[in-house]
Amino acid sequence: MAGLNKATPRRGEPDGVPEKAARFLYMLVWGFARIFSILALAIAWEALARSGVFTPFQLPALSAVLGRIWTDAVSGDLWINTALTLYRALVAFAICAIGGVMIGMAMSRNVIAHWFFDPIVSVGFPMPKIAFLPVVILWLGVYDLSKITIIVIDAIFPVIAATVIAIQGVERELIWSARNMGATNRELLHQVILPAASPQIMTGLQVALPLSLIVAVVAEMLMGGYGLGGAMITASRFANSTSVFAGIVEIAVVGYVLVKAMALIRRRLLIWHQEAAAPYTQ
Repeated sequence: MAGLNKATPRRGEPDGVPEKAARFLYMLVWGFARIFSILALAIAWEALARSGVFTPFQLPALSAVLGRIWTDAVSGDLWINTALTLYRALVAFAICAIGGVMIGMAMSRNVIAHWFFDPIVSVGFPMPKIAFLPVVILWLGVYDLSKITIIVIDAIFPVIAATVIAIQGVERELIWSARNMGATNRELLHQVILPAASPQIMTGLQVALPLSLIVAVVAEMLMGGYGLGGAMITASRFANSTSVFAGIVEIAVVGYVLVKAMALIRRRLLIWHQEAAAPYTQ
């Protein structure tokens, strides 16, 4: 009788062990499902490289590529190149975030600013801004300033466009209600318009961040020097196929981390928004 009472949970006392086990199993299965495609790609890469269909120069084995990355990490080259690429991309992204939001706000709230900037944005957004790279090199050389400049030229347009569309899409009822309650223009902007427009502005920033990394790598490839892109183009000139593929993997990992970090920041900043209540599927 005593043993039965000890084995049977008391009435009203939750039995959390099965629930925790089920939750752990669900997280394990879901985590595996999220990386299944990456694992499948890695296995296919290794199998295809060892099958003899391609030469090691055309497609080095993933194990050899990971070994090259480990060697670069031990020597310190990986951290130097990654830090330089991130420095250029993130500095340019910060300039795009601040400048793009300010220009977008001015275009949405001021007729003269809209008249001045709208043709520039309309013409500059669809064109390939990398075409300005020779001009930037002629003016600024091939150092960090020129690389950051070309990144800003390329990545600022999504932020401007997202800000303009977001502010123009704020419900008129919110603005009228705030004005009826005596809100000043400054209070209206900071307490009503910007919070209501912030989800779309964050979307523009989420587009600009990976774009900043892409342009940083391309600029390093074209200008040379240190950085992930510069290391790849140097390896290509010396016909070092393994290092080229190592650079591709490194850039993919850095891009993935940046995108996930930006998604986390979005969730933190927009925790009050209705999208925070929706199931998160990223």
